[in-house]
Amino acid sequence: MTSRSILIVGGGTAGWITAAVLAKTLGTERTGGTSITLIESPEISIIGVGEATFPTIRETLRGLGIDEAEFMRDTSATFKQGILFANWQETPQNGHRNEYFHPFEQPYLNDGTVLLPYWLLRDSEHREPFAEAMTFQKQVTDARHGPKRPYDGNYSAPLNYAYHFDTARFSEMLSRYATKLGVTHLKGMVSEIKLGDDGAIEHVASEQHGDLKADLYIDCTGFRAELIGKALKEPFKSARSTLFTNRAVACQVPYDTPDAPIESNTISTAHEAGWTWDIGLDTRRGVGYVYSNDHTSDDRAEEILRAHIGPKADSGKMLHLKFEAGHRERQWVKNCVCVGLAGGFLEPLESTGIVLIEVAARMIADFFPHNGPMDAPATRFNQMISKRYENIIDFLKLHFCLSRRTEDFWRDNADPSTYPERLTHFLEEWKRRPPNRYDFDLDHETFVFFSYQYILYGMGFQTDFEAARGSYRNAAEAQKIFDRIKVFGQQAVKDLPTHRNLITQIYAHGFSPKPGERYRDFNPRPGVLA
Repeated sequence: MTSRSILIVGGGTAGWITAAVLAKTLGTERTGGTSITLIESPEISIIGVGEATFPTIRETLRGLGIDEAEFMRDTSATFKQGILFANWQETPQNGHRNEYFHPFEQPYLNDGTVLLPYWLLRDSEHREPFAEAMTFQKQVTDARHGPKRPYDGNYSAPLNYAYHFDTARFSEMLSRYATKLGVTHLKGMVSEIKLGDDGAIEHVASEQHGDLKADLYIDCTGFRAELIGKALKEPFKSARSTLFTNRAVACQVPYDTPDAPIESNTISTAHEAGWTWDIGLDTRRGVGYVYSNDHTSDDRAEEILRAHIGPKADSGKMLHLKFEAGHRERQWVKNCVCVGLAGGFLEPLESTGIVLIEVAARMIADFFPHNGPMDAPATRFNQMISKRYENIIDFLKLHFCLSRRTEDFWRDNADPSTYPERLTHFLEEWKRRPPNRYDFDLDHETFVFFSYQYILYGMGFQTDFEAARGSYRNAAEAQKIFDRIKVFGQQAVKDLPTHRNLITQIYAHGFSPKPGERYRDFNPRPGVLA
């Protein structure tokens, strides 16, 4: 039987993650394996303001056989342990700052004792913020320490983490690995997409390489959506009625000194018509303002960003971007499937861009039809990926709709008529009980139930759990665990290196076990140092 072929149109993060995952899974480098070709334009540059990721990226990189230290050096990567949300709950008054943390660690669980009910039953005026009560990860990030030690080994750590990295350098690194796995890399412009009588793609034409034919075409051409949008005319479903932001302005900000501390989390700060991201790489920060042009002007947005950054904003070039939040409900049509921005985009609040690429690439690999109709998996793929987008929209909206900020942007977000139906039902239920794992179908979710808890209670949502008090009689034991978490945090800050020192060590020497020890595996008990 003749092996099938795949043509990926477009490089960047989407194209090269997809190429590498498919090549590794489908055996491209082996005789009889699926052949994969990627064509990308040398004229289309990648925006290099920095990218934040989700912890799934570690399994993706590990699965590709990429050494973690090498990856980090090649991409200017640093560690991300969660997101700090500043001034989201309410508009700052007299310089007063409010904040909450969305950590990557799950809430601490000890011998079956679930702490959330006891936290809900405590006096809301005096209890600790939810994330700080449930984990000690914020103690570590507040101290600007890393999630691991140099001897913890590849992708292993006491604390859960993801990365910040330079997207342009990440794509370059992945292209090297993908070509080693057998992917053919072509540089050239696509001049025509020819459709057959059945409406499927017959071939893709390139001035440099002639007609390129494949069994499956993967559109990674970004917002241009050359194949799925322009050629196949698959419509785009806007989410603007729920998620209002549609513009961004971004820049790179150098550190004051080469040894300046590096934040160990993304910082997201709310402003009058949107929010800023701030991520720390090894030599610079990537900072940007995401906003709604219905609620502010481009000039005012740049003014907000410059004021947020301070004097160093004068030394950086401002990059203005436009986008439309939403997705294509059908992302696999006939013999074409799209990945990344060609399929959809949701504002980068919770780093969903790359994780959606990872999910799509793995699904294509698992669903890939080695024989029979090329669109056989399309219905299932489309249902699953569309549902995932819809559920992410719910999760992102949760951040906005609970805010008590007074500006028009935030008041419009708090209007219940802008809530997705599922979120409306959840919020009504969660007034009397907290989110739990049975609320969500994991095949369609990016965020697990405790992520919803971190946002819900970080934003000050009130769950009236008083009627359940009689069912939770171990308050004294729960208090011991709350106290123990604080002690774990103090010890973690002592045991874990500063983020800057950890990065310096990894770049210079990689990871190495202590003499006489092997690398440690993932810690089976989150929140406890191994």
